[in-house]
Amino acid sequence: MKHLLSIFVVVVVLAWAIAGQSLQAADKPDFAYADIEGKIHRLSDYRGKWVLVNYWATWCPPCLEELPELEVFYDSHKDKDAVVLGLDMEDIGADRLRAFVEEQFLSYPILMAGSQPREVLGRVPGLPTSFLVNPEGLVVARQVGPVDGKSIESFIENYEKNNKK
Repeated sequence: MKHLLSIFVVVVVLAWAIAGQSLQAADKPDFAYADIEGKIHRLSDYRGKWVLVNYWATWCPPCLEELPELEVFYDSHKDKDAVVLGLDMEDIGADRLRAFVEEQFLSYPILMAGSQPREVLGRVPGLPTSFLVNPEGLVVARQVGPVDGKSIESFIENYEKNNKK
C-alpha cells in the first residue's frame, strides 16, 4: 500500500511539474476587455504585480461563494503586490452586471468577457476557473473550482521562495 502511495505522489508531482512547464512555455499572454464602466483593462497593464484572473458568472453558485474571498484578497494586496481581475463569462448588460457587483460590494475590476471569451491563458473547462499570472506576465497556476485568499498567498510565497533570481 505504501508503495502505491509513493507511486501516486511521484505521478502527481510529475504532472504538476509538466503542467507548470507547459504553462510557462507560452509567450506572455495578454488580453483586453472592458470593465462595467467601459474602461479597457489589459493583462499587460498589471505587469510587476501578481494577477489572479478569475473566470466566473453571476449564475454560478461556487463562483458566488468565492467572491468575498477574492474581494478580501484584492483589498489586502491591491496597493502592494497583487490584483484580481474578474472576467464575467456571460452575455449580460453592463447595467445589470454593475447592479450585481454593487450588491456584492466588489471593488476589483469586473471585465465583460462574454459567454465565449478567448482562452488566452489556457482552457476554462468550468466555472469558476482562476489563473495566477506572475509579475513577469507568465501563467504559473490554474485552479478549476473555488479559490481562497490564504491558498493564493501561500502559493505566491512558495513560488517566490523557490524561484528567487
